[in-house]
Amino acid sequence: MSELPAQAGIGLRAPHYSEVLATRPDIAWLEVHSENFFVPGGEALRVLDAVRQSYPVSLHGVGLSLGSSDELNQEHLRKLKVLIERVQPAAVSEHLCWSSIGGRYLNDLLPLPYSEEALTGVCERIRRAQDFIGRRIMIENVSSYVRFRGAAMPEWEFLVEVARRSDCDILLDVNNIFVSAANHGFDALDYLHAIPAERVGEIHLAGYETDESEPTDEDFLVDTHSRPVSDAVWALYAETLRRLGPQPTLIEWDNDIPALAVLLAEAGKAQALLETCEEHLHARAA
Repeated sequence: MSELPAQAGIGLRAPHYSEVLATRPDIAWLEVHSENFFVPGGEALRVLDAVRQSYPVSLHGVGLSLGSSDELNQEHLRKLKVLIERVQPAAVSEHLCWSSIGGRYLNDLLPLPYSEEALTGVCERIRRAQDFIGRRIMIENVSSYVRFRGAAMPEWEFLVEVARRSDCDILLDVNNIFVSAANHGFDALDYLHAIPAERVGEIHLAGYETDESEPTDEDFLVDTHSRPVSDAVWALYAETLRRLGPQPTLIEWDNDIPALAVLLAEAGKAQALLETCEEHLHARAA
């Protein structure tokens, strides 16, 4: 399980480096993309070293391609291990997806077929990755826009079984659940209610957009991380907290990045819901 506080955090992105260092905003923790710091030195690593003195940090990977049929990228793992040893992060996470094949990398996080073969393969790779870096990781559910024929199980059962077989934890992206549920027509609550609370170490929230390239009777949602969290996702997040209890919660905003104050305000909304959840738990226990 992660060592992050059960409070709201934000993703640290380059446009905000200087302001965060200068103002040390009142935020509980920060998350960075691991691959941005796979370097021996330079400004980005200097910033990470500095903020690590003031905040717990979570390392969130986007390039390990755990669901690929390729061999695990040992050089990627080596760089990740070096970064972990330097930063001593409160949590390390990756995505339940594939993004490479035949040594070629794609700029996307692609969903897996929910088959027994894919399950066996990804669990083996997660176990090997955890053994190499010497610590447990969290695996995040991704948003999806296509489904494979012949799935042996729904996504939520696949995710839970991955966590069980590989003995990893879950980074539950509530926005991704909402986006995929809208795109594929399943009930987001079915997904949420299948997740064991003891496996969840972090929650992600982000904003999506509607794909209007092809007119249809129903909206097609795209996980862009470029907008505020929608009202519907806030409602699903509130239900998530009722179901799982307070969890470290990150506001992700990676495109059309706003002023730091806007990002902190979004985190403030999450923090308010976390505090309400805590109050309800205390009242129930009294």
